[in-house]
Amino acid sequence: MNVRILGVDPGLTRCGVGIIDVGANRELTLVDVRVLQTRPTLALAERLGIIKAQLAAVMDQFAPDHVAIERVFAQHNLRTVMGTAQASAIALVEAYERGLSVELHTPSEVKAAVTGNGRANKVQVANMVARILNMGEQKFLPDATDALALAVCNAWRSGAPRSGTAALTPAQQRWRDAERQARKK
Repeated sequence: MNVRILGVDPGLTRCGVGIIDVGANRELTLVDVRVLQTRPTLALAERLGIIKAQLAAVMDQFAPDHVAIERVFAQHNLRTVMGTAQASAIALVEAYERGLSVELHTPSEVKAAVTGNGRANKVQVANMVARILNMGEQKFLPDATDALALAVCNAWRSGAPRSGTAALTPAQQRWRDAERQARKK
């Protein structure tokens, strides 16, 4: 039984989307990868609407079982983090409306899952994604590669193809514990 995972590298100008299938033997297969784009000259509401429509079309076309989204983290550029958070919210809502499970992964968690090094650079991540998914010499925008890396991380770390409860990484467990504590307050 294959499990289909949609990885989303959220962004307002470029939103990476990668879809992989995970076989019962944990073999990963590339299904599709693309970058959803909006022009910075458009109004914010229009940009978000475009991303929503494009992401909904991808979800409808490929019918993922799980969604993996990069966890938004603080950056020095508030404008960039806001756009990332807004695009992330679109992905969360689209997944929710379809009843899909969602996992949020930090950039360092994704890098560690894919390369074994939480501080790997984009080239190292891209090279490992290409190897893992048998993509040969194909080159994609970093947003696309990051989306595929999120899907791979989700497959390996969250145990998507397995039945039952998946083991969490220490980082995932700390996030879950912090979220539970925040809900209690």
